[in-house]
Amino acid sequence: MTPEGPPLVVAITGASGAPYAIGLLRTLLGLGRSVHLTISPSAVEVMRAEIGRAPSLDAFDPAHLLGDVDASRLVYHDHRDFSAGIASGSFLTGGMVVVPCSMSTLGSIAHGITTNLVTRAADVHLKERRKLILVPRETPLNLVHLENMAQVTRAGAVVLPASPAWYHRPKGLDDMVAFVVGRICDQLGVPNHLIPRWGEGEGA
Repeated sequence: MTPEGPPLVVAITGASGAPYAIGLLRTLLGLGRSVHLTISPSAVEVMRAEIGRAPSLDAFDPAHLLGDVDASRLVYHDHRDFSAGIASGSFLTGGMVVVPCSMSTLGSIAHGITTNLVTRAADVHLKERRKLILVPRETPLNLVHLENMAQVTRAGAVVLPASPAWYHRPKGLDDMVAFVVGRICDQLGVPNHLIPRWGEGEGA
């Protein structure tokens, strides 16, 4: 545990929305937080399609994902590594975010299916009653998706759809990503000033 608080867990899965994950990692590391990261194989394919680059899961290099961001506080875990600290409730964390969260991952979490480190770490956060934030990016939603969202909510997770707002008058994609990242940070209790808040007015 660091003076800034316990480490946070971030998992990236194979839904559209890789820029949200990268934006969150850059923000948390920039704020001096320690982050434990795991990535599903399907997330790599989505990142390659959406941002034109993707990390190697077998020889992970944070620069391939985050550029020149100081990644000294980033700890990477292979999605198959159940010996990782985040697979156990005895490893203290300040919360976990699955961003973006695929419907397959959400369904597995909803039903306690832990076939990889992403779903195992999420299950740990539920059983330990720690903050678990799932950031789906899917549309339209079928009844199975909605029922799984209700199930994880009853279990204690927060479902935070990647739905940018417009009241802060975004000037481009970076502003839209910042809105979602800011809302995730709010849920984690991480102070941030990524966007003007409702009632603060323009330029706040």
